[in-house]
Amino acid sequence: MTGQNPAPDAVVIDTSKPHPARMYDWYLGGKDNYPVDEEMGRQMLALDPRVPVMARVNRAFMHRATRWLAHHGVRQFLDIGTGIPTEPNLHQVAQEIAPDARVVYCDNDPIVLAHAAALLRSTSAGVTEYLQADVREPDTIIEGAKRILDFDQPVALSLVALLHFVPDEDGAHALVDRLLSELPTGSYLMMTHATADFTPEESAAATEKLRAAGVTLALRSRDEFARFFHGLDLVEPGVEVAHKWHPELGEPVPGQDDGVIPGYGAVARKL
Repeated sequence: MTGQNPAPDAVVIDTSKPHPARMYDWYLGGKDNYPVDEEMGRQMLALDPRVPVMARVNRAFMHRATRWLAHHGVRQFLDIGTGIPTEPNLHQVAQEIAPDARVVYCDNDPIVLAHAAALLRSTSAGVTEYLQADVREPDTIIEGAKRILDFDQPVALSLVALLHFVPDEDGAHALVDRLLSELPTGSYLMMTHATADFTPEESAAATEKLRAAGVTLALRSRDEFARFFHGLDLVEPGVEVAHKWHPELGEPVPGQDDGVIPGYGAVARKL
């Protein structure tokens, strides 16, 4: 990585409230989180002990979808809401299949920047870069990504476990449309999204606890999730519970079949 952001030692990290990326890290058994993240994570586990399984299911979907895309000729990826790097990350999955793949990671949490600068290393044939920006700043993301990616060639836009933190009042669907509008025909959108469709009571309690801690959770129905793909050509099997999307492309996550995992995944092509 060449880096386009301040040095990691200049990063100021807000530990006064939980952050989804650090909570996700805690669910996955990582060390890059703070007591405030663990405390909220434990509250989520008290509501539904399968939350760590959900986190791993999202990671596994990203791995499978990236493999599918790379096998279908995609060589450029824009991953927004990257999260704290864990092995393997998107660029490692893509570059194992296509060593010349170019990957731009984007996240709004400074701790992700610090770890990304140290850990996200590309193959010699490919490129791996990191941008610090929020998904609510699509123009900033596009401007930064265009310095690394060729927007005349297909790009896979990855929004895994991200949009359920962006409420409708922030224009979640319009943000996705704006990002896709800059991508050429043949590009793809890959997404997962948590839902309250299967666990309404637990989901309502989780939403309230997170809101009290300053974290917005916007759980959407299957139809609301499917709206993100309007005008796109959905890859079979379409919108599906995340761990059932092309399971042959990866190993199953332990516990994924112990009850319904309340989240959807899909990949679609821009026509």
